[in-house]
Amino acid sequence: MPTAQHSAIRDLRSEGIEPGIHGNKLWKSSFLLVDYLNANPPEHAKTVIDVGCGWGFGGIWCAKRMNAEVTSVDADPDVFPYLNSVAEINGVDTLPLRSRFETLSKRQLSEFDMLIAADICFWDELVNPVCKMVDRAVEAGVKHIIIADPERSSFFTAAQRCMQKHYAELIEWEVDTPVTARGALLVIENA
Repeated sequence: MPTAQHSAIRDLRSEGIEPGIHGNKLWKSSFLLVDYLNANPPEHAKTVIDVGCGWGFGGIWCAKRMNAEVTSVDADPDVFPYLNSVAEINGVDTLPLRSRFETLSKRQLSEFDMLIAADICFWDELVNPVCKMVDRAVEAGVKHIIIADPERSSFFTAAQRCMQKHYAELIEWEVDTPVTARGALLVIENA
């Protein structure tokens, strides 16, 4: 995973491409998500949707390590040059899709085995859209839903709702390589 110092990332910045909705760097919760997936390989992961993808680390990892077909979703179109650059560095492709949580339909979500996300519930205003997206994903039959966060209060509010409604599990997780990160994962197994 390239850092902001990588030449490809520096080139994008020098071209004036700057994401606006917090897609300006690799967030540490992505490492929590990837480490969890590595330790707990999902049974169904042929098709993956990476929601709020930013630079796309989680989805790119799924494409590379699990040979998954990945759709990388973000509301900010300026993250996609970064996503494409990181995918190219890793020798994989993902399908970029510009969308907000609210506009992902149950029909769209039904095309995926797994929904992943990291650092998507960073404001209180995002609790309802995230919860409703999870509701639609469960109704659509998405088998695995995994959302990582550094333990923000807004994330815990969303996680609590999902735990009550969908028998979700909240798991504390930490990694110390290649970065030090600590947080929580909301995991729904929708069998």
